[in-house]
Amino acid sequence: MAKTRYMALALEEAAAAAAAGEVPVGAVLVEAGSGAVLARARNRVEELSDPTAHAELLAIRAAAAALGMKRLTAADLYVTLEPCAMCAQAIAFARLRRLYFGAYDPKGGGVEHGAEIFRQPTCHHRPEVIGGVEETRCGDLLRGFFQARR
Repeated sequence: MAKTRYMALALEEAAAAAAAGEVPVGAVLVEAGSGAVLARARNRVEELSDPTAHAELLAIRAAAAALGMKRLTAADLYVTLEPCAMCAQAIAFARLRRLYFGAYDPKGGGVEHGAEIFRQPTCHHRPEVIGGVEETRCGDLLRGFFQARR
């Protein structure tokens, strides 16, 4: 049940992103042993005028800075949408232990779709991946956001 609790925190971040006019993606980075939340983030691409300001990258950056470590081997990432190729590669570089994501992204995902970063022979670290956590809630938030914009 812990995974749904952490995904609920990621969904809170995603809802805050939507309220700010950002694509509603939220991420939470958790220390695997203690369950302590190391960082929370939401998409801030529009706000920062930064195409790399995805929730996953912002959470990884915040946790790495707070811990003074470039490798987060004892951390698990919870994110509401399947990470894109850029974020998947950052997850590999950070050596995260496990990735939990909510909604699958057949168009832009880089884990189970598209580039499938962790399946590439050039990927030197492959976290354990668990997709579909709170998939309906995560997908509904995204669908609602884009329907309202049409």
